Amino acid sequence: MQIKKRTFTLLLGILFTAVLMSSLIWQLSYRQGIKLAASTGAGQLNLATDRLQFQLRRYRELAVLIVDHPKLSNLLWAPKATSLSLEAQEILLRSADKTGATNLAYYDVSGKLLSSAHEVIVQGSVLSQLLNRAVDGALGSSSGYNLNGKRQYYFAAPHFAKSGKVKAVLLVVVDVDRLEFEWRGTVPTVFFMDGKEQVFISNRSELIGWTREPNDIGLHPPTGDFPKFESTTISGKEIWITNWGPYVPKTSLHLTKDLAVIGMRAEILVDLGPAAKIANLQAAIAAVLVLFLGTLILVTVQRRRVLADTNTQLELKVAEKTADLRAAQTELVQAGKLSALGKMSAGISHELNQPLMAIQQYSENAGRFLQINDNEKAHNNLSEIQKLSQRMARIIKNLRAFARNEHEPMGRVDVLDVITAALSLTRTRIDQTQTELNTDLPSAPVYVNAGEVRLSQVVVNLISNALDAMEESKERKLSIRVSVRTQVEIHVTDTGPGIDDPEKMFDPFYTTKSVDKGEGLGLGLSISYGLVQSFGGDIKGKNSSTGAHMVVTLDKRNNDEH
Repeated sequence: MQIKKRTFTLLLGILFTAVLMSSLIWQLSYRQGIKLAASTGAGQLNLATDRLQFQLRRYRELAVLIVDHPKLSNLLWAPKATSLSLEAQEILLRSADKTGATNLAYYDVSGKLLSSAHEVIVQGSVLSQLLNRAVDGALGSSSGYNLNGKRQYYFAAPHFAKSGKVKAVLLVVVDVDRLEFEWRGTVPTVFFMDGKEQVFISNRSELIGWTREPNDIGLHPPTGDFPKFESTTISGKEIWITNWGPYVPKTSLHLTKDLAVIGMRAEILVDLGPAAKIANLQAAIAAVLVLFLGTLILVTVQRRRVLADTNTQLELKVAEKTADLRAAQTELVQAGKLSALGKMSAGISHELNQPLMAIQQYSENAGRFLQINDNEKAHNNLSEIQKLSQRMARIIKNLRAFARNEHEPMGRVDVLDVITAALSLTRTRIDQTQTELNTDLPSAPVYVNAGEVRLSQVVVNLISNALDAMEESKERKLSIRVSVRTQVEIHVTDTGPGIDDPEKMFDPFYTTKSVDKGEGLGLGLSISYGLVQSFGGDIKGKNSSTGAHMVVTLDKRNNDEH
């Protein structure tokens, strides 16, 4: 019963995760799609506005070029001359035919029509506005409807006399239906609002004449009921939800751009249907993946429950074996220390015996000097005895520290102290083998992350191995160098024959020494390798031009780090 309850709970969790992940993926994908649509839509809006302005620009330039034509300005001096009127009309008619303009008309400053290509059917208010603008010396432009209700765009260019005054105005009339013909039905939906907040130009004919109320957002048809319209904001972008016909997107991104040059505002509706489809697909894929992975997890959990008891028993056995291995490793490390002490025993005995004999001699001399009341010499002998005692204490301290079985955790250890202690333990053998010792050590303490006793054993092992390797060498040089970079490196080099097989040198029981003569079991480097690895460091060996070169790399600790 308990297992079924857990399975049901896990199944609900998988379903909840699938729903949550698919929802999040949909949101992220849809927002990314809106962002991409905004970038694409801005480019499409720029193309649409550039196209419209380019189409209108040729008519504006036509007005500026034709207004100063001599045959038109002649009408100002003889407006009733039939021949001049026919010539002017011919100029205007030919210009209209070549450019596709609906009409060209020539007026004087009072608004009197002097000549035109076709019959003028411009509304009075629009005409007055254009003429007033041109008479003021500026190029006038406007949009509106003619007397037949057709949409038109107008340019009015002034004609300046030599005195600088405006004497006439040329009006160019553009048929908006003709402008739209080339790009009607293209994608996406684009429309241009005039100054009256009315759709004046669009590639969707069903939107022509739609208006926008003051302080409103959407559009309304000129007659009939208002169709569905909603507006929301996602990621700072305005989203329209409409039902304005089969050729206007249901859900779209709304972008605008003001066109002060032609007195309109361009607006675009970028269809978000593809973004929603991609978001749906990605959300579905995410849900399927979560359900698939959840099913695998469910099956895995069931199998784990079957194997739970077996794994528990196995873990207990592994823990027991691990404890045994650790105990064996500790014993092996301690055995390595004792083996190294055995090699150093003769030298250590010599190091202790020499000061003991000197102490005996100094003590006898001090006694004699006291008998003859020569206190100064007796004091000098006692001072020498004190120095020799301190020397023996240092030797015994290093020996005791090296020999003890360390159980302390790792901490901050001074590499220089460790090297100094190791050299103290091996000094006699270095001198006896007439080995030249070269050290290159920093003047300030260098702290690493290690165990002091274990690191000391590593350094003693490396020094002992180097001395063993140089026993048959004519030139015996031992070099110890410490370099400090991002990590601390201890370099030990010798002038021996080098390493026979660097890849096997750290394997247990690998040795080139004679085992039957008690020269070693091949555990020194293996133990050193394990100790350095326990510090989180590394030890490597290679052959140099003079002999073997061993490098111990350790993590550096700051001086103020404890």
